[in-house]
Amino acid sequence: MINLIYMKLLGKMITVAGMAAALVSCSDKAAKDGDFRYLMDEFADLKIMRYQVPGWDGLTLQQKEYVYHLAEAAKYGRDIIWMQNCKYNLEVRKAIENILENYEGDRNSEDWAKFETYAKRVFFSNGIHHHYAEDKFFPECSQEYFQSLMTAVGDEVKCAELLPVIFDPSVYPARKMMSGKDIVAESAVNFYEGVTRAEVEALYASMVDPSDKTPVSYGLNSRVVKGADGVVREEVYKVGGLYGQALEKICAELEKAAAVAENDTQKAYIADLVAYYRSGDLKLWDEYNIKWVKDTLGTVDFVNGFVEDYNDPLGRKATWEGLVNFKDVEASHRTELISENAQWFEDNSPVDSRFKKSQVKGVSAKVINVATLAGDCYPAAPIGINLPNADWIRREHGSKSVTIANLTSAYNMAAQESPKSLLAEFAWSEEEIEAEKKYGALTNDLHTDLHECLGHGSGKLLPETSPNALGEFSSTLEETRADLFGLYYLADPKLVELGILPDMEAYKAQYSSYIRNGIFTQFTRVALGKKNMEAHMQNRKLIADWCYEKGLADNVIEKKVRDGKTYFVVNDHEALRGLFGELLAEIQRIKSEGDYAAGKALVEKYAVDIDPELHKEVLERYAALNLKPYGGFLNPEIVPVVKGGKVVDYVVEYQDCYLGQMLEYGKKYSTL
Repeated sequence: MINLIYMKLLGKMITVAGMAAALVSCSDKAAKDGDFRYLMDEFADLKIMRYQVPGWDGLTLQQKEYVYHLAEAAKYGRDIIWMQNCKYNLEVRKAIENILENYEGDRNSEDWAKFETYAKRVFFSNGIHHHYAEDKFFPECSQEYFQSLMTAVGDEVKCAELLPVIFDPSVYPARKMMSGKDIVAESAVNFYEGVTRAEVEALYASMVDPSDKTPVSYGLNSRVVKGADGVVREEVYKVGGLYGQALEKICAELEKAAAVAENDTQKAYIADLVAYYRSGDLKLWDEYNIKWVKDTLGTVDFVNGFVEDYNDPLGRKATWEGLVNFKDVEASHRTELISENAQWFEDNSPVDSRFKKSQVKGVSAKVINVATLAGDCYPAAPIGINLPNADWIRREHGSKSVTIANLTSAYNMAAQESPKSLLAEFAWSEEEIEAEKKYGALTNDLHTDLHECLGHGSGKLLPETSPNALGEFSSTLEETRADLFGLYYLADPKLVELGILPDMEAYKAQYSSYIRNGIFTQFTRVALGKKNMEAHMQNRKLIADWCYEKGLADNVIEKKVRDGKTYFVVNDHEALRGLFGELLAEIQRIKSEGDYAAGKALVEKYAVDIDPELHKEVLERYAALNLKPYGGFLNPEIVPVVKGGKVVDYVVEYQDCYLGQMLEYGKKYSTL
C-alpha cells in the first residue's frame, strides 16, 4: 500500500476533504449484505463512485487469473495518457504526489484544502486540463502557497518550470483547440511538437495511398515532431521507442495473460497485440483487431491500446486506454436480439440506399461487467463501447458492441444516495417525471445498446471517401450519427415485436430526457462564458438545437417558462422521430461522401455556442441542487489469495479512498 507517512497523515486529509472512509479496503461482505456505498467523494464539479463486480465468484480460477493479468497490463499504461494529454502533466503529477506524501506542515488550513481539491482534479483529468471542457483549470490557493509546498518537500528547483504551467492562463490554455489560427500548434495535447497543421497534413498526405482499400490508421500510434534538421517525422509508440518502458511492462503482463487465456483465438490476438507494441507496425494492429472482433465465444474480454482519437485536434492520433471485463450472460439477451437483427435495422433506416451496407457483417453485442478501468477510461469511464474504429475492418469483419452494466448501475445507485433530483428540477410535468421513473433506466440502456451496436456499426463510406475526410469534426459527427440511429429506432414497433420494449409509450421518456439534456441541462458541465467543446456534448447539442429549430413551425419542441424557470417540452414525439430520421440521413451523407464543409457548418452552427442567458439560468438552478455533473470511479483491486506458496483464488476488494488509490497507482504503475 502507500507509504507510512501518508497513512499517518490520512486522518487529517480526510477531515479536510470531508471524506468518511479510511484507506483500508472494504470487504466483499458489504456488497453481499446490501449496504454497499457507491458515492465516495465529491469536490469541484466531480463525484467519485465505486462499482461492484457482480458475477466474479462465478468465474473459474483460470478466468480470474486471466482477468488479473489483463488488469495489470491495463494499469501499466497509466503514465502514457498523462504524457499524451500534455507534456508537463507527469511532472505536475509527481510534484503533487510528493507534496501529498511528504508535506509535514499544516494540513488543516483552508489553503491546504484548496490544494487538495486541485490535486484531486488533476488526478481525475489525467492532467491539468478539464477532462470534458478541454480548458485548463487552476488551483484556488495562491501561487505563493503552492510554491511553499513544493519547497517544503524539496522540489523548489522545479518551481520555475512548473508554476507557470499550473498558474499562467496563457500557458497551455486548452488541451484541444477546434478553432483558431492553427489548432495543432495552439493545442496543449502532446501529439505534436514544433509543427503546424499544414506540416502534419502534408506528412500524412505523403503516406496515404488513396487506392488502398484496407489502409492502416496512419498516425494512430505516434507523435509528430520537427527535428533540428527541419525534417518532420513520427516518433512511434513502441518498445524501444516512445513510451517504450510502459509498453514493455504491458507486454510482459499480456504474455502472462495469454498463458491462461480461455481459448486459442485469444492467445493468437494477444500475440498480435504484443508484436504490434514491440514493432509499432500498424498492420499488426489491424491483424489484432480482426482476430479480436471475431472472438465472440470467450467470457472474458478486454480493450488495451491506443484506441480513440477524440483528444487529437485533427482526429487522427489515439490515446491510451484499458478496460477489462467479462460477459453478463443474462443481461446480454437484449443486445444479442439487437445484433441478430442488425441487417433489418440497416435496411430500414431513413438513410439513402447508397450509404447503407448491403451486408452487415460480424456485429456482435453483449452486456458486460468491468473489473478494471485504465488510461482514458479512468477515473471517468464510458458506459458503452463499439470497436474497432477502422471503417474497412468494420465493413469487412464487423464490430463488437458492449453496454457496461455495472457502471450504469453504479451511476443509478449513487444518484439515489443524493438527496435532490435533477429530474424534479428540470422536468416540466409530473407526467414526464413518472414516465422517466417507469421507463428511463430501460430506455437509457437501450439507447446505449442501439448507439454502440448499430449506430457506430451502420452505414458505409463511398469508395472514394477518405476515413479522415471530416478532420477535426469527425468525432462529433460520428457520435451524432450513432446517437441519431439509436433515437430513431427507439420509437420503432420492431423493438416491441422483439420483446425489448414493453410498449410504444416507453420511447417517449428517452426523447423527452434527451432533448432536455441536449438543449439545456448538460451545460451544467460548462463554465459560464465557455464554449461547448467536448465531442459527445457537441453531438447532443447539435441534435437538440437542430430539431428545435426545424420543428418550430409545428411546435414539436416547445420552450416554456413557469415561475421564471425555463423548460423544454416535447409536444409531438412522432414528429420528433421524423426529424431525427431526417438529420440522420444528412449526417450519414456527410460521412459517406466526406463532405467536410457541410459537417463543419452543422457543428459550428448548432454544437458550439451556448445561449448565455440559458447557460446562466441552468447553472444557477443546478447550483441550488448541490449535485456534481461529472462522475468517475475507484477501481476495485483484484488480489491473489496464496496458500502454501500457490495462488488458490483471486478476490475482489473494494477500495474506498480516492487519493489513496491514486498515490498507490503512482508508486506501483509509474513507468515513464
